[in-house]
Parts: sequence; structure tokens; C-alpha cells
Amino acid sequence: MPKIVVFGATGYTGRLVAEVLVAGGAAPVLAARNPDALAKLAADLGGTDTAVADVTDPGSVRALLDRGDVLVTTVGPFLRYGGPALDAALDAGAHYLDSTGEGPFIRRVFERDAAAREAGVALITAFGFDYVPGNLAAALALRDAPEAVRVEVGYFLDGVGTSGGTRASMAGIMFEDGFALREGRVIVERTAARVRRFEVAGKSQTGVSIPGSEHLTLARIHPGLRTTGVYLGLPAVAARTIQAGSRVSGAIGRGGRTDRFGKAAVHRLMKGSSGGPRPEVRAGARTSVVAEVFDAAENPLGSVSLAGGDPYDFTARMLAWGARTTLAGGPRDVGALGPVEAFGLDEVHAAAGLRG
Repeated sequence: MPKIVVFGATGYTGRLVAEVLVAGGAAPVLAARNPDALAKLAADLGGTDTAVADVTDPGSVRALLDRGDVLVTTVGPFLRYGGPALDAALDAGAHYLDSTGEGPFIRRVFERDAAAREAGVALITAFGFDYVPGNLAAALALRDAPEAVRVEVGYFLDGVGTSGGTRASMAGIMFEDGFALREGRVIVERTAARVRRFEVAGKSQTGVSIPGSEHLTLARIHPGLRTTGVYLGLPAVAARTIQAGSRVSGAIGRGGRTDRFGKAAVHRLMKGSSGGPRPEVRAGARTSVVAEVFDAAENPLGSVSLAGGDPYDFTARMLAWGARTTLAGGPRDVGALGPVEAFGLDEVHAAAGLRG
């Protein structure tokens, strides 16, 4: 009988996902590399099945899955550790969801689209705060503006803490090529190559460009779309500083000695999951996502703003909902899919619970 497997269940995000699943009546298999931590988590959740698996032993990850299962993986940084879970899902014929926010890994998942279609499974990457809200806001804005050819999406956070895994992921992608949709083509573009301002709750906010799933997904539901921008809100000085650093990195070139040294330093200092924000911090967190759409003459056609709370709580809720819906036969297609392609715009809007 098909089942939900949460891989990385003893990590910060994985535990939150497991808690939401169990609270909703699901009985996931909890998987991680530490059997003692797994046993404690299972006891804390009232008893559920566990399995030991480690990305350094890909066979142990493959052994988690049977055909028709749903794998939810939170094991990151994904550029370092994400491959075995993706490979295992495809090999087993299991549906796949992950929590990554790392643009280069998202693109890697979409490069497996043909393999997923052949296997008859859905690959749904970045199905959390990175990058469901932006996909949702943009899809809502584009639905009301069929003539739109450009969309700009900004993510803004207030009072949000970060986990060790998030910090490792953010640091790691600074040494990887980003990408963007420009003039109808997905092109290589440095992370932080662009800085832009958005109106957020009546205030002007600065964002720096990042590679998000929106570059790969939105044109598939809105074929007239030619250009997509995705931005992370930062103070103006910080945004310009990061942009300058990105230009220096680009001038040095990927793969050079400085680049290799930077990656090695990140791997030493950023160990992945090491805890995250306390519940009281998450309770005070606020997030906003803005999507602005434009026609071919650069005339603004409208915008959609969505507001929510803590991004970790949002990610856990969406992954749990996506896993349950997928287990019940919910994906509308197979292959590498964006949120709206996988489940439908109105369904994702209702599940997200964001205020518009």
C-alpha cells in the first residue's frame, strides 16, 4: 500500500513536516540517518514507523521506497545532499516533493522531467515558502492579465529566524550560477545580478535577484510570458553590497581557485541542519510576497500581494498538504511540475492560507 516517507525527519524542517502530517491523521514513515534521534521523534509523535537512511549510502535511500509512494525530502543543502533522494524516487517510481530553495538544484530537478514522465511520477520541487507563494501570487496576477509578458516577484520577510540548513543553502548558492527567464529563454544569470524596488504594504522595499522556480514554471501556465524576475527583499545597502560581490565573483569566473576556496570554506563552516528558530520567534514572523505584471509596452497591468506568517510553518503545512494530496492521486500530471501545474491554482490558493 503506498505510503508517505519523510526523509530528513529529524532535521528542523523535517520534524515540522512530520508533526503536521501526524496531527492531520497521516502515518508517515520517518527516515533519517540517526536511529536514536528517529526513535525519540517517533515516541514524541505518539509512535510511527521509522527507517534509517543516509545520503552517503544511496542504496539505503532507495530501500525506503516502493512504486506509488510519496517521498518528502528536507535533506539539505540540496546541492550537496539532494541527489540520492531524487534518484531514488525516479528509480522506484515514487512521487517526489522537496523543501529546497536552491535555484541550481531546482533547475536540476526540472532537467529530469523526461525521466519523471517515463517513470510516471511527479517531481514537485521547492514546495515551501521557497517558492510556492511567488508562483501563487504571479499566477493570480497573470490570470487577470492575459496580455502580460513580464512578471516581477518579490519576497519580503520581517522577524524571521533561519535554520542551520537554510544558512548553508543560502551561502552555497552564492558560489553557483543562477538563472532567469529573459525574452522567452532561461539563461544563466548571476545571483544578485539585479536590484529592484517593490511597493510592499505602502512602503518601498528593495529586492535582489535570485533564481527561483518561477523562472521555470510560470511560462508553462502562461505561454505569453517572456520575462520573469524573482527577488529577495533586503535593506538597500545590503542589496547593493551583495550585488557588487556577485559582480566580483562573476569577473573572477566560476571554477577558479577563489571559487573553489569559497565553496570549500562554506562546506567547512555550514554543516546543514543545526536547529532553527524557536516557536516564539516563528510566532512573530511576518512574510509578504508581491507579483507585478506588465504588457509588451512596459505598462503595469496589476499586482497581487499575499501576506503570511513564519516561512518554516508555511513550508511544513504545504509539504504535508502536497504529500497527502499526492498520495490520494492529486497531481494533475507527471513530470517535473510547478505548484499550479501539479495541483491547480485555486487548490494551491486555498491550501496556502495566505492573506490577499
